[in-house]
Amino acid sequence: MDHDTSLNLKDHIRGVPDFPKPGILFYDISTLLRHGPAWRTALARMAALIKPWQPQVLAGIESRGFLLAAPLAAELGLGFVMLRKPKKLPGATIGYDYALEYGTDRIEIQADAVQPGQRVVVLDDLLATGGTLAASIHLLQQVGAQVAGAATLIELNFLQGRGKLGVPFQSLLGYDD
Repeated sequence: MDHDTSLNLKDHIRGVPDFPKPGILFYDISTLLRHGPAWRTALARMAALIKPWQPQVLAGIESRGFLLAAPLAAELGLGFVMLRKPKKLPGATIGYDYALEYGTDRIEIQADAVQPGQRVVVLDDLLATGGTLAASIHLLQQVGAQVAGAATLIELNFLQGRGKLGVPFQSLLGYDD
């Protein structure tokens, strides 16, 4: 996968103030996705981050995690599995309930998606507080996966979400406010 080593990916990510609610600065990756050279560079850099973990399968978290995990899995010749909200996957599923700031949520995987002992890397677009990524890691471990690591395109460093993960973690870009 070719990439431009001089390209600054942050130049292709738009900050949207007060979205989805007042006081939140949303880091919009759609501007990166629609710029071919920047998108290709981001994927190449993500591939370089995760290759040392020697994954057999990449797991993407609904929905923007799919945008990273699926093309990376194809490029690296790996399998891809989806971690989704309840009742979105056909067939038998296994779920994991986790706490949010206000309430709870659930993430599910197809019961036969990962074989016990398979090395899996989990991908998402952004790490904030770490709740969803940590839940995804727990779910994969619950079904017998060996979670070799987790990676995101963006990390909001000030929220210290990586401390909740319990597995090696890498991000391409960090924001401090």
